[in-house]
Amino acid sequence: MSIICGLPLLECIYCLACARWAWNRCLHTAGHDSVTWGLATAEEFEPVPRLCRYILAVYEDNIRHPLWEPPGGYGINPDWLILRKTYKDTRGRAPSYILYLDHEHSDIVLAIRGLNLAKESDYQVLLDNQLGKRKFDGGYVHNGLLKAAGWVLDAECEVLKELVEEHPNYTLTFAGHSLGSGVAAMLALVVVQHQDKLGNINRSRIRCYAIAPARCMSLNLAVRYADVINSVVLQASYFSPPSMLGLDDFLPRTATPLEDIFKSLFCLPCLLCLRCMKDTCIPEEKMLKDPRRLYAPGRLYHIVERKPFRCGRFPPVVKTAVPVDGRFEHIVLSCNATSDHAIIWIERESQRAMDLMLEKDRIMEIPAKQKMERQETLTKEHKQEYKAALQRAVSLSVPHAYSPPSEYGTFDEYEDVEKYNSCKLSSESSVGSSGKSKSKVSWNELIERLFDRDESGRMVLKKSHRDDW
Repeated sequence: MSIICGLPLLECIYCLACARWAWNRCLHTAGHDSVTWGLATAEEFEPVPRLCRYILAVYEDNIRHPLWEPPGGYGINPDWLILRKTYKDTRGRAPSYILYLDHEHSDIVLAIRGLNLAKESDYQVLLDNQLGKRKFDGGYVHNGLLKAAGWVLDAECEVLKELVEEHPNYTLTFAGHSLGSGVAAMLALVVVQHQDKLGNINRSRIRCYAIAPARCMSLNLAVRYADVINSVVLQASYFSPPSMLGLDDFLPRTATPLEDIFKSLFCLPCLLCLRCMKDTCIPEEKMLKDPRRLYAPGRLYHIVERKPFRCGRFPPVVKTAVPVDGRFEHIVLSCNATSDHAIIWIERESQRAMDLMLEKDRIMEIPAKQKMERQETLTKEHKQEYKAALQRAVSLSVPHAYSPPSEYGTFDEYEDVEKYNSCKLSSESSVGSSGKSKSKVSWNELIERLFDRDESGRMVLKKSHRDDW
């Protein structure tokens, strides 16, 4: 009777699907994701280990008397530390962070710590999202992370504006790890959209480094803001026995949203079974066309330090690209899930990679003039790679992806620029006239008033749908 009902057939299909999924995952090593990427240079990778140390400094209660500083220290001058905000100061609306004026590197750095497993407020930020819940600039972003970014900007807008105006040659860098990386990415997006609120800062001065990045924005935004946002992933796994099963580099590597993993923590086997069926039955082309799926943002830097079927760590190699398809969407079996995601290990391995790059340059004895020429060439190559990624997104029919005429890739046509500027000015003036009782417009209101794109890709004024903050 069971044969007539077809139940054994369904069971066989399910077993074959699971076997296919397990086979692909067991043979898929981390190096496969970046095998075609180019090697990063010392000039472009230099900020990464330094910013990792700044993020580590957020965990210290007193930077003048550090307790957990890495070898060589944090590299922070306590006299240049502008402010430090703890969870008590943020009231759980955002992770702890510091604002540091780095005169040595001509940089204004806002560094944000990672997920605190002991803080319920961090889980609330992380879980405050649903698929397609929050639109932003023609794409989708993580709702809770965007709210946290709005709170930070409301609190520090005046300080940031003053520093930007006092130091016109300094860059403005947002850096974060894990949960903080998502907040940093959202900060970069909002500031780019409202450069006039921070002293008309040029887009080229705005940077973001997301360490162990959270999947926080849709694919079209991840590619479009690749000239501003940089994601750093420590990931090079090998097959491990079932007793050591883990998700290598937890946040960006799994195709399942992190909030869903936390919600299903007590039924993780069920989640993995459903995931294997979904990965088997849904082609990647269809996943790319879902505008609501969130990805790791911007340009990716992949630190590869282990090889398949080999024990131990090898000299780290850093590869970089602006990928469109294959943005760390595979679940990889590994026993290094915790260490590869930890900011301590990322700082250590990124510094090792940086030292190897500098040693290689020293051996080659590259003259200073050639280094400057190489830096100019690198800038041109990054722009070309950025434009190629935009074109690739269009060719893959990624929703709301387009190849814009401007060098920044923000608008489709010139009239869209004019429409955006005129509507933005009129909306701001109307708010100022109708709400004179307010001393200033909050960043939360500015985020809610941002423009969306319709199905044809045209800029349209967004309807007000403010959430309760």
